[in-house]
Amino acid sequence: MAGDDMAKDSASPRSEAQDGSRGGERAGSRKGEPDGSQGGEWGGSSDGERVGSHSQDGPGVGPWRGWRAAAERALYGPNGFYRRPEGPAGHFRTSVHASPLYAQAIAALLARVDAALGRPAELAIVDVGAGRGELLTGVLSALGDDADGIGKRLRPYAVERAARPAGLDPRIDWLDDLPAPGSLTGLLIANEWLDNVPVDVAEVDADGVPRQVLVSANGTERLGDPLAGEDAAWLADWWPLDAEPGLRAEPGPPRDAAWARAVCTLDTGLAVAIDYAHARGSRPPYGTLTGFRNGREVRPVPDGTCDLTTHVALDACAAAGARAATDRRTAPPHRLRTTPTDHGPEVTDDHGPGTATDQGPGATPRIRTQRDALRALGVTGRRPPLALASTDPAGYVRALSAAGDAAELTDPAGLGGFLWLCQPVGPAALADVLA
Repeated sequence: MAGDDMAKDSASPRSEAQDGSRGGERAGSRKGEPDGSQGGEWGGSSDGERVGSHSQDGPGVGPWRGWRAAAERALYGPNGFYRRPEGPAGHFRTSVHASPLYAQAIAALLARVDAALGRPAELAIVDVGAGRGELLTGVLSALGDDADGIGKRLRPYAVERAARPAGLDPRIDWLDDLPAPGSLTGLLIANEWLDNVPVDVAEVDADGVPRQVLVSANGTERLGDPLAGEDAAWLADWWPLDAEPGLRAEPGPPRDAAWARAVCTLDTGLAVAIDYAHARGSRPPYGTLTGFRNGREVRPVPDGTCDLTTHVALDACAAAGARAATDRRTAPPHRLRTTPTDHGPEVTDDHGPGTATDQGPGATPRIRTQRDALRALGVTGRRPPLALASTDPAGYVRALSAAGDAAELTDPAGLGGFLWLCQPVGPAALADVLA
């Protein structure tokens, strides 16, 4: 598609590892200033104050909303960013757009899940936050005429609020919400979905009190009421803030609940969340809120003209998913309350498996880097032997190109630094599909 070609050539990947700098700047990402565009559901100008500064009411300022409500409206409202005709690929590229190797790796993971499940009569693959269906299209292409007959049993589901794109493979079911709880067997993938589940922003005031950050349509901010309720409790558990004025955090209850609900769509299978993320003990001190537009990182303005994203506290989501998988029949996901423990999920490096929570059979979340996960699925970035250039020049060029794509997908300073949260539901063998 034209949008994919443009993204591959010009759009910055939302991929670099968080370096803890203020305003969500990421190592290796291209920083951009607002380009002055207007429009979106809110309208208004883009000349407000930068993230982290605060203002009194003035001309063109208001109405004031928390960032969660503002982002929900700006991203998913009638004229929201994710409903724009060019789709997200017109503004940034993810691993899905970087190389077909990514979809091939997901197809390989699907085959492993299928085998661990004993090759069920119907096998689902669910892409949550499907964009324009690029990942599922690539997976179907990678499967082709598969020898194990997965294609004949496969039911692909794309979950996306935007309308079904024209020309999409008719085998793909297009849904605007998650399937019913416990209705599917197979693999659920959420690639860069959780970072776009809107959350509020908290900032410590001059008296050392964390307060909700309110934002106007033009991106100007001010501090609201002291944080309370589940957001305050979540911060105490997962992202404690010191009393230093200006420190920021992004309370994660909406994402914990969203991931728990996603996990609960599976009767048996594997749910995988893939995102740029951070863990308890290494949270960025000033938060990660940022925007993307037309291939550039820009100041976040909730007017529908740019993506609005924050990194994910994936360890908290892992605990919520584990609890949901264990207690699905007795505790609705939106009621789940999770707290960190000494046995909680831990981030792993490329040299060994993740540690798991002791949540019982079928509920052992593991977190590992994308580099580690893709290497386990055969994406290594190893250069082809030079001798191939003499015997098969065209094959050598293709292999060299694939090695370059693999290197990008597994670069620890870029896409390879993403984290994969793997949440098994059911057979113990699912925990070993990336071993």
